[in-house]
Amino acid sequence: MSDSLQVASEKAAEVPDTSGTRAATLADHIFRNPVLGPLSALVLAIVAFSILTENFASVDNFSLILQQSVVVGTLALGQTLIVLTGGIDLANGAIMVLGTLVVAKLAAGSTGAQVPALFAGLLVCAALGLVSGLIVSKLGLPPFIVTLGLLTILQAASRLYTKETVLVDDGPLTVLSKGGYLFGQFQVTTGVVVVLISVAVLHYALTRTAWGRHVYAVGNNDLAAKRTGINVNRVLLSVYVLAGVFYALAALQAFGRSPATSPNAFPTANLDTITAVVIGGTSLFGGRGTVVGTYIGALIVLVLQSGLTQAGIDPLFQNIVTGVLVIAAVALDTVTRRKAR
Repeated sequence: MSDSLQVASEKAAEVPDTSGTRAATLADHIFRNPVLGPLSALVLAIVAFSILTENFASVDNFSLILQQSVVVGTLALGQTLIVLTGGIDLANGAIMVLGTLVVAKLAAGSTGAQVPALFAGLLVCAALGLVSGLIVSKLGLPPFIVTLGLLTILQAASRLYTKETVLVDDGPLTVLSKGGYLFGQFQVTTGVVVVLISVAVLHYALTRTAWGRHVYAVGNNDLAAKRTGINVNRVLLSVYVLAGVFYALAALQAFGRSPATSPNAFPTANLDTITAVVIGGTSLFGGRGTVVGTYIGALIVLVLQSGLTQAGIDPLFQNIVTGVLVIAAVALDTVTRRKAR
């Protein structure tokens, strides 16, 4: 008996402890890093679809994916700000659509009216962000309920405002679809440049300014943030208003993609942005994440849609894959937060 126990003990001692190995440390670092994880997933998806499909790895396809990312990518920046504070915005797509309708109706038939109409759309989107921010910060209502109610209101209001498809003329409203740069056959439009600059500026504001530190602090623990002297209500209000400004910019990006808009446009924009935010490594519990990861998350969604389409997969299965990825990302975030405690 004692001999068998000794043998078992020796065998157990031979099992290597991999928890502190370089591979385990690297994997843990990738999973914990808010940018490396999504970036690794993006590279793996690109490599997989380049091998499995014939035309995925073409210059035209990569250029198209980049151009398709501008609307959801810009919209997701505002969503990221709100999620970082521990909230969520279900009405961001509806705010953007109402903004495009206001702009299109005011600018209809007159190129000279496009710039004033654009400012009117900006005011509408920022004002709706202000309304959400006031209700969340002053009344203390859950962001999920507030934005769900706003979503219902805005969808009805957009259809009451107009039931038609509205076209805008070629002019300042469609400038983001033009220009840009050509790297051989790879086109980078002005809209792509604008969203990349927006990501860089917002990343700087979140990581290098006192306001950005306050946003993360409120998301981590609003009560603790208040005790350290942070004006939580003011931070929340600023976040919702700034998110509304990004929704207005997304409306302008939408005109760059198509000069036509209607109340039925972008029906899944809110879910698309939440998917981009979660897959991009931002925690739905707040206080953790980056806008760089969010933009990479938007690219992951578009790469999956493009790759699965070229592989001949039914669009319904694409939605299933996206849903599974969202659940997996939230589960991974939950596990990493528990390990960090």
